[in-house]
Amino acid sequence: MTGPATLDLASRRVLFLCLDFDRLKAQMRGADFAAEQMFDPRGGDSRDPLRAASATRLRDDISTDEITPVAILSHFDGRLARYPYTGLTVQGQLPIRVDGVRQGGFAVTVAGQRYGKGSSREHSPVAEKLAGIRLVIAQSFERIYRQNADNIGLFTATDLGLVARIQRGEPISIDELVRDREPLAAAILRCGGLLAFGQQHLAHMQGAQRFEPTPGSKPQTLFEKIIARHTLATSMTENAAATAPLPGSGIFVQAHWRFIHEYYTGMCAHMLQATFGTASERLDLVEPDSIVVFEDHSSYVEQSPAHLKNGLVPNMHAMRQAQRDFVDQHGLRFHRTLTDDEAREDDGSNTAGISHAMMIEHYALPGQIVVGTDSHTPHSGALGCVAFGVGTTDMANAFMTGAVRLTLPESLRIELQGELPAGITAKDVVLHLLALPKIKAGLGVGKVFEFCGQVVAAMGIDERATLTNMTAELGGLTGIVAPDAQTLAFLHQRRDVEFSIEPWMHSDLGATYADVIPVDCSALSPLVAAPGDPGNGMPLSALNAPVRIDIAYGGSCTAGKREDFDRYHAVLQWAVANGVLLPAHVKLYLQYGTTAVRDYCVQRGYDKTFAAVGAQILQPSCGACANCGPGASTEARQVTVSAINRNFPGRSGPGQVWLASPPTVMASALAGELMSFEDLMKRYQST
Repeated sequence: MTGPATLDLASRRVLFLCLDFDRLKAQMRGADFAAEQMFDPRGGDSRDPLRAASATRLRDDISTDEITPVAILSHFDGRLARYPYTGLTVQGQLPIRVDGVRQGGFAVTVAGQRYGKGSSREHSPVAEKLAGIRLVIAQSFERIYRQNADNIGLFTATDLGLVARIQRGEPISIDELVRDREPLAAAILRCGGLLAFGQQHLAHMQGAQRFEPTPGSKPQTLFEKIIARHTLATSMTENAAATAPLPGSGIFVQAHWRFIHEYYTGMCAHMLQATFGTASERLDLVEPDSIVVFEDHSSYVEQSPAHLKNGLVPNMHAMRQAQRDFVDQHGLRFHRTLTDDEAREDDGSNTAGISHAMMIEHYALPGQIVVGTDSHTPHSGALGCVAFGVGTTDMANAFMTGAVRLTLPESLRIELQGELPAGITAKDVVLHLLALPKIKAGLGVGKVFEFCGQVVAAMGIDERATLTNMTAELGGLTGIVAPDAQTLAFLHQRRDVEFSIEPWMHSDLGATYADVIPVDCSALSPLVAAPGDPGNGMPLSALNAPVRIDIAYGGSCTAGKREDFDRYHAVLQWAVANGVLLPAHVKLYLQYGTTAVRDYCVQRGYDKTFAAVGAQILQPSCGACANCGPGASTEARQVTVSAINRNFPGRSGPGQVWLASPPTVMASALAGELMSFEDLMKRYQST
């Protein structure tokens, strides 16, 4: 398929997402600024304080939560055009209103570094494109966002020099825009998107040729070995079988498991019907037995402050029904939501919970490939499989062709050395990694994080899953831990699965890494991440003044596992034994990650301790983490301490969110301010 020679930029209006609230508002009112007024035309870091005084710094680290806030994700059609950038926070304010971008006639968006970080929601580039944006220019992009943009035919570029040329009226050729992209991305963009490309080039998985790894080849990482065993040949790559693809190459792989949840299924069904058939036709999905559907983001929608405030509950019900219709139409494996009312009626036959946690508890195995429509899919990498998040179009294509798109990444080796001090958890380790200058500068973007070392060897699978889960925050494609005795014990004890680790399931000595990051874990102390970004990590002891908290939340895929609840309980049990009460101004929420975690806690009597403290217990599902349930803030003045993985502006309500480990969250709840468990115990020992 041959597309147009140049990009149609219509009005050529450029929207600069900058750090100046007044200039952003002025743009929304019709003002246009020259490129040199908004950024240094000589290039350089947008955070450089020595930049030209006339230039306004571009916003870095714009998350998909800000491009399309979670509360509007119930829309999966043309209505998304009303919402791009409505969550963008600049100088503590929201400068872009509903319909602002569409009514402003903008064709180009310009921003700073790490654009599109966070959630894998394809709603973000879809909303931009529907609102009239044809090109997004940024200093750098997060992997999932850019791949999602490619998949729907939204062009992206990292050449800021394009802005002035566009404003001068120069035509911008498609050839120029795809010249520096790897061939697969370029081909997809030329076709107008992935679904059109898939129709032309991808055979069904059953008949696709697979590349065979060559014995005795150069040393490989575990990730490379797994990918090599499941790479598919297509009509574009039939001549590539003789040589292994290099990092940066676009490939397709066969996934053992594909999973999706309700925020994406309606959009996916909409895409498939528009491309392959009508709503009345039953589509021929490839290997439907390997597709798993979860209803995990709408369990508490009737109690979600964001959805109630914005009148979105009916939309959420419609979104959920669209998923149920898709499941029924194709006879797919389905884990339904489990609310309080349903829990009382449940006969124990329904297993429910957050999709990533459910995958590791029921499906994923070492050596497999797992893909899901969520950025925290790497959770399952704790078992020694390759697990990564994709967008809706990627999943729609995978449903129809069996092939999953992947840009082959480099790997980072994270060596966790020493021994974790008492009370220090995997969450503290990740917050430390996130605060490293190299990581903050984008070293991990799109890469594989291979976790190893004596600290990892001593961790159970739940703690390893915290490391791999938060690879999403580190900017990586995935995280992985080589399977070992801990893996076998987890599979046997939790799933009654007897598994044998094959001899190849490890990284070879001499394998190539983009970098090796050693961490002396024995030097770590409790960490927190200040509001605004998970990368705002600091030792708790470095706080200059007390931070009063109003809400404490323990749960989410990152911190709703058995070992997390062991830690919640240890702190709260100490409180009950010592007569320490929850302060009247603090609301404490605990939300199980899965039904198996809930049942474990009940069997061990944890629920009695939680009730004695006054915690509000929530059934297994996503919740406050994604601003879709109790525990989210309702006012800007509120301060939350949370064990979740993200604290982007607006992510969990309008208030401020501090990230912390499970014991620190519970200790802070009891103290009424940010505090470690050790310091809390010292406070009461001295009274």
